[in-house]
Amino acid sequence: MSNRFEKGMATRRAVLGNAHVDKAEASKSAFDEPFQNMITEGAWGTLWSDETITHRERSMLTLSLLAATGNFEEIPMHVRATANTGASPQDVLQAFMHVAVYAGVPKANHAIKLAKQTYAEMGVLL
Repeated sequence: MSNRFEKGMATRRAVLGNAHVDKAEASKSAFDEPFQNMITEGAWGTLWSDETITHRERSMLTLSLLAATGNFEEIPMHVRATANTGASPQDVLQAFMHVAVYAGVPKANHAIKLAKQTYAEMGVLL
């Protein structure tokens, strides 16, 4: 294991939580192991581990980009991660309001719907 992989795994666990990472690791196969290693080193060991901006800020950027590009399947996971990153529901709403202005109201509307559902599942009162 490379140092970047180990750093990435630690950051991934800090952001997504042990339960999520343990489940992902348990479902990993020889087929997708190279992909899992790449995202652990690249996304988590390089980008998310960089200290230039906070995890809260990265959380907001990530949610904005996911919504703006229509990658809605990742939004609930990253909304759940806000419990660890420090991004508040108000932060998330502001991120999606930016999406509405710069990428389209329908994308923001769907992202807000997903966030509300996820927060409800998390027991977060809005």
